[in-house]
Amino acid sequence: MRIGRRLRAQRSVRASVLAGLLFVLAACGNSPDSPDGPGGSGGEAGPVTVSHAFGDTAIPEPPDRVVTWGWGSADAAIALGVVPAAIPFQNYGGDEEGVLPWIRDALDEQGADTPTVLPNVTEVPFEAIAAAEPDLILAVYSGITEQEYELLSQIAPTVAYPDQPWATEWRDTIRIVGDALGRSAQAAELLEDIDVRVVAKAAENPVLQGKSVAMVWDTPEAFYVYKPADPRFAFTLDLGFVTADSLDDLASGDSTFYFTLSKERLGDLTSDVLVTYSDTPEESAAFLASPEAELMDQVQRGAVAEVVGTAFIASVSPPTALSLTWGLDSYVELLSAAAERAEG
Repeated sequence: MRIGRRLRAQRSVRASVLAGLLFVLAACGNSPDSPDGPGGSGGEAGPVTVSHAFGDTAIPEPPDRVVTWGWGSADAAIALGVVPAAIPFQNYGGDEEGVLPWIRDALDEQGADTPTVLPNVTEVPFEAIAAAEPDLILAVYSGITEQEYELLSQIAPTVAYPDQPWATEWRDTIRIVGDALGRSAQAAELLEDIDVRVVAKAAENPVLQGKSVAMVWDTPEAFYVYKPADPRFAFTLDLGFVTADSLDDLASGDSTFYFTLSKERLGDLTSDVLVTYSDTPEESAAFLASPEAELMDQVQRGAVAEVVGTAFIASVSPPTALSLTWGLDSYVELLSAAAERAEG
């Protein structure tokens, strides 16, 4: 997550939907379409060069041992049939072992073992990554610095984000991971399959079409309002919503993804539908019952879609190759109910 480097980076993903982590040595299971293990003969033959914020990374052949860092790269690799040797520990949305539920489901479906989960730390764990003996490191959606990139590159070829930290669009994450793994064609097919599902969901729920939306998170630190560039917002627009005009009037600050709003001005944030994020039902109920929230027309009309729970929030903040379809039905159900109440 974001909030700056997203609420994930601030809260240890809410910290590490929110942010990313990783680590150590392990065995990895073979995927159905890659009989020789991760990478291997399942990839497209020949060398690949991937450009990113810190230069160009040459990958001489499809990798056998992949380590991922940050958010979404592990998901994309698994969705493309490559089970990493090591994946980040995910505080936000993960289970007690730091594994996200959609990753668990995908590994079970492929009959693959859980990769080594890297230590639950916020800094890049270079020793643990080296211990996993990678021949490729994917940090496509992460916050690594140039110095960290250089150190990782001494361990194995490393692919960073294309432009800014914590800002890679989820489709680009899939494309870049596909290129790095020598699976560009499979990545294109995966994106097409996801788009078909999203379009179908939008068609099944015409009540969403043309409704204006605003998306917010009330935290102890500040009241955050997301901008259309935020991946969770952009994904919601894919379902047929449009951006609320009030966002243009109220937006401030240097962040591409969000701005903060004083609670006295919540009544100015108008839209057909309001999407709220809360870690727990109690937090969501407390916000909606607050005097400030009662200033909002959406709250008065009940046109609120409450996205509650760390895993649910993480699945759309931003979505990944695996999480988007994992949470899609529940997300659209919430949005449709709020849109129907908006009509009145």
